[in-house]
Order: sequence, then C-alpha cells, then structure tokens
Amino acid sequence: MRRLAPAHPVTLPHVTDELADWSAWAPLLKAVADAPTVPGVYMARERHSGQVVYVGMAGERSGRGLRGRLRVYLSGKAAVSGLGEAAMDRALADADGLANMLAEVREGSPGRTRVWATRALTRAELEIRWATCADKTAAVALERQAIATLADTGLWNRAQ
Repeated sequence: MRRLAPAHPVTLPHVTDELADWSAWAPLLKAVADAPTVPGVYMARERHSGQVVYVGMAGERSGRGLRGRLRVYLSGKAAVSGLGEAAMDRALADADGLANMLAEVREGSPGRTRVWATRALTRAELEIRWATCADKTAAVALERQAIATLADTGLWNRAQ
C-alpha cells in the first residue's frame, strides 16, 4: 500500500524552539490576522518543505508591532524591504512567473508593483510563527540569535 505525503509538513522540534516561546505555525493570511500588536520576532517557512527561509523583527510600529509588520507585506508596500523584497527577488528569478507577468503586459493589463509584490509573497506559500518581546531592543537581540542559529540553512535574509 502506497502512503501519501501529508498536506502539511509534520511539525518536528526546530533548532530555534529553545530561543523563545513561539506561536504555532500558521498560513501567512491567518498569521497577519492573529499576530499581536507588540514587538517581536517572526519566522517564515515554506509550507511544502517546512524549511525556515526568513527571520524578521518588528518594533513597536506605532502600536501595531508584529501584526503591522506582517500586514505591510500583504499590502504590497514592502516590495523592497525584508520578507517582501526576498519574495519579490525569487519571483523575478522565476522564468515562468516572469512570462506570466509579461503576458499581462502584452494583453494591456500590466499589474502594479504593489499587486506583483503581494502575488510574489502569496505565491511563496509561507507559514509564519512569532515570539513576542518586551521591546524593540529585545526583538533585535532575538532576531540576531535566530539568524545566527540558522545561518547555514539558506535563509532569504539579505544581511546575515
């Protein structure tokens, strides 16, 4: 009898689990809705592989904290920063994705940068988890620690 792979990766202990009290992994759209409005650190992993691909942090953000940081990615306004830029870079390196974008342009309906940036992020099929921190200083320290722990794993973070 042939076994099918599970729809979602099995959640196994992760090397960063001991660094903080992390939330459960959630699809990006759910994470944006559920994330707290306090400072903290978030991780993104590919849904299909379970590979952590990005670690980021959010400070106070005018009282919006983690939720505000994640929300800006889905708005398409972060095409040149953080996770939004990393997803956009991958989309622009995908020949099939570029062919689809070019087809839209040739049909006379080019997408706006914001729309393409949002598509790049949702196309990546990411899951998010986060840990809250007392303030921005603590979030910066936790982010650095998580990135150092994952340094040799192929993170999308630009500066490691």
